[in-house]
Formats: sequence, C-alpha cells, structure tokens
Amino acid sequence: MRSKLAVLFLAIVPMVLAIPAIAQCPASVPVEGAPPPAPLPIFPPDNWWNLDISGAPVDTGSASYIAFINNGGTRQLHPDFGGEASPGSVDVYGMPYATVDDSQPKLAVTFQYWNESDGVDYSTHQGIPFYPIPAQAITQPHWVEGGAPGNVDDRSEDRHLLIIDCTNKYLYELYNVFYDTTQANWLAGSGAFFDMNTNNRRPDTWTSADAAGLAILPGLVRYDEAWNPAVTEIGHAFRVTVRATNGYVYPASHRAGSTSGALPMGARLRLKTSVNGLDPALRTSDPNVQKIFRAMQERGLIVADNGSDMYITGTFDTRWNNDILNPAFSMLTASDFEVIQLGWTPPSGAAALSGVSASPNPVVGGNPSTGTVTLTSAAPSGGAVVSLGSASSAVTVPGNVSVSQGATSATFGIATSTVTSQTLATLSATYSGVTKTTTVTVNPAAADTLASLTLNPTSVKGGGSVTGTVTLSAPAPANGATVTLRSSNPALASVPASVLVSAGTSSQPFTVTTAATRKNVLVTISASYAGMTATATLTVKRR
Repeated sequence: MRSKLAVLFLAIVPMVLAIPAIAQCPASVPVEGAPPPAPLPIFPPDNWWNLDISGAPVDTGSASYIAFINNGGTRQLHPDFGGEASPGSVDVYGMPYATVDDSQPKLAVTFQYWNESDGVDYSTHQGIPFYPIPAQAITQPHWVEGGAPGNVDDRSEDRHLLIIDCTNKYLYELYNVFYDTTQANWLAGSGAFFDMNTNNRRPDTWTSADAAGLAILPGLVRYDEAWNPAVTEIGHAFRVTVRATNGYVYPASHRAGSTSGALPMGARLRLKTSVNGLDPALRTSDPNVQKIFRAMQERGLIVADNGSDMYITGTFDTRWNNDILNPAFSMLTASDFEVIQLGWTPPSGAAALSGVSASPNPVVGGNPSTGTVTLTSAAPSGGAVVSLGSASSAVTVPGNVSVSQGATSATFGIATSTVTSQTLATLSATYSGVTKTTTVTVNPAAADTLASLTLNPTSVKGGGSVTGTVTLSAPAPANGATVTLRSSNPALASVPASVLVSAGTSSQPFTVTTAATRKNVLVTISASYAGMTATATLTVKRR
C-alpha cells in the first residue's frame, strides 16, 4: 500500500507527478459516486484485490471455518448496499465515495488512533493538511457512510468517508468521521492513504479505515460494473464481513479479534463452481447478478471487518434494485463457499523478494523490534540469503537473513538506540537483484511509559460494566498523560476514546460498558501511550 509516514508521502509526490497522468476525471468535481478513473479494476492487475483465485488450493481448515460461519444454522448472503432507505431520505444503504481532483485543498484530521494513521505529525500526534475532503461532506447528506452530513455526530456507526483523487489515482479513506463545527475541524478514528498505482501494503499490525488494514474502495460491488453491459467481467474481489475473526493473514495487516475457530482477517472465500452437480451462480436468472456471482468464483471474497456474517459490501447508488438483489443473494449460503489456503499468493516461478517489514513500528529507542522478509514463493534448495541494511545509526540489523528452503519468510532482530527526537530509519532488503525498503520510526523514550492494562472483573454479563485501569511506569508529567483506548468490538464493549492519567499519579480507572449478547464473546481492550501498547481480554457473557 502506501507509505505510512506523511513526510515520506510528501517526498515521493513530486516523483509520482512527473509521470504523465492517464487517470480520467469527471467533468465536474467534487462529485459523489462517479465511476473510478480508468483503467479498471483500480490498483495494478496483480494487486491482491484483482487476483484470479479460481485455481488456488483449498485450505485444510475450510470446512470448519464454514461451519463456524453457519453457527449451527445456514448463513445466507446479503447485499450490504443499495440506495436511500426511503425515497428522498438522508439515511442510505451501502458505501458512498467522493471524487476530487488534485486542486482540492488538503485538510488536517484529528485521529483517535493517530499512531496507525496517515497524515500525522508523529512527534505531536496531530494531523497535518493531507486529506482532500470536499466541503460538501460537512453539510450535505450522502457523502459519508450512513447518509447524514459530516457535521452530524453519529460515531456510534462506522461513518466511513472515502475520497478518490482522480488526477493522481490516489485514494484516501477515513473511519468514524465527524466534523466538529465548534472547532472547525474533522475528527476520525483512523485514516489511510493508498497510491492506486502501486501494491504497497500498510505497515504490519497497522489498521486502515478498515479493521483488516486493507483499502475499502477496491472491494466494493459497484453499479457501474455490475449493471454495465460493456463490462463482461468484474475483475476484483469483494469485501465481506463475518461476526468474529481470529488474527490476520496476508494481505491483511491488522487483527481485530481472537475468537477460536473464526477466520482471520484477510482470509479469502471462493464460491464453488459446482454444488450437488449444479453451478450456484445460475440460481439467479438475472445476468447482472450472475456477473457478481462469477466474480465470487474467480476473484472471491476477502474478510475485511467484523460485522454480520456473509454481508457483501457495495456502493450507495440509487440505481440499485433491492427487489432483485436481496432474493438473488439469499439463494447463496456460506456452505456454497470454500476457504482458499490462508495467506495464499500465486506462484511466480523463481522466488523473488516481496517485501520487508518491522514490528513493532514505531518503537521507543532502546527497545528491540522484529523484522520480516517475505518472498513471492518458496525459497529454493539451500534457502535464500537476503542482504539487509540500515540507513541510520539509530537502527541496527544483521548483514543478512536466510529464508529456509521451502519457506516464504524469515525474521531477524532489529536493535534501536535511544534518541532525543523522532528518527526515521530506512531499512533495505536485497535478494536476486530486487531491493525492498521499509521505514522504522524510532521515538524518544518518555519518562513515563505504559506499564499495564487490567480489567476487573475480566468477565461480565452483557449489559453490565467493568472497571479498567491503565498504569504507567512512572508518575505522569505536569500536563498529565493521555492514554488512547480501543475495543476490538465497540458495539458490544465500548470504552472512552482516551483516559487522562493526572499529573503526579501513575494510574487511572475507566469504565467498559457492555451490551446484551446471545452468546459468550471475547473482546480485546487495548491501551496505547508513548509508543507502548497493552491489552486485556474481556469475556462478555450471554444473559
């Protein structure tokens, strides 16, 4: 995906702009819902959203994963898109998106999860002018997910705001947005930038505007593809949600759950070509829906977020006809799908270097991190020796790391030095003439760091509350210490966005409020401060 650091983004923009633009912009911008710029599908042909997975191997755990989704019953597909909730209403179904050109002014956004967002000065945690948000999104309906204008505080919902820069083929995505009119400032949970000319992944362990750390727009079912007779094949996978997840696999970069038996973020489901001797794509007679189902057979579904089981995400578009979509989608169930090999990438002959990453990243100077090199396919006989280097004395890596024969990745140790100011270090990995880089952010150590996060009790009946406590390693400084909080399932177990540890004290309690549930669910509560993150698990019990 894109580089995580705003400063790096600003550095590479001139180089990108030097390339003649082939993107196409609408006649008038900003506009909501215009077809994305050609060529389609968006992102390069070999991007994970656009891969042909029809021949990919089935995962050995496929049957159990499908059984988990069915949950003792039968989970039908549902089209999570459409038009207005009622004619002329503010509320909408599906995901709106805006298109602007490169003249759109860039705005700063204040993030809850600033340390995993783009467009941030990481030394101050504050947003910088980065996101080309149309002014219309503040007061006009239908620019933000859910339909209400941005100045309506409806952050109990996801409230995504997706923006295409059609001049440069850049994509900006925001989660949980709200425009605070008193501060004249956009607020959001997280934000991500994607250069749609590249296949750059987000830094490992980072979220995006989506829980899996993936872009949202390339996985949407769009009317301009499905109902366009000139488009004979939809060339990309679709975004799908499931009720619970367990970790993540490529191409995802972020986890949002640890439920045993559940699929990981980034897992791919594929519609079978034969069920009881018949093609399930032909259960509907509508040729446009058949086209959507064919894409599920050839490109599949990618698990991108926790939500309702087997909900397929599409765009907000008043041309959708739910009287066609809903009955057709309900003809397919989870049992008509199979899970392909987790983390699968297509074979490409001789192994080549795919990427290098570091985790944790950012890291407090003096603390270790772990690097990972990844190949495009299994290492050959005798293994693959990957050369390593660091451009900064603040970060030290070994001269090389060996990927064992038959393996596709290997880890190596990263040592960091104490620094007095935020330091950016470029790590490089080279194999067989190919070099990949990643940026490690080394932050100065604070006098106080996050020591622990505890919950009391650690289990509660849905509807009840528990007390969480964050504890620092030393008393908070004169202005106090703001600790960021997060829940892996905020609809079930909500926490404040942050908690302030008062000056001179080292701990502060907060309340976790839960909702009723019909089954026991594990929720991960996390706290972040001064480059450190602590987690605790809460069991929300059925009543």
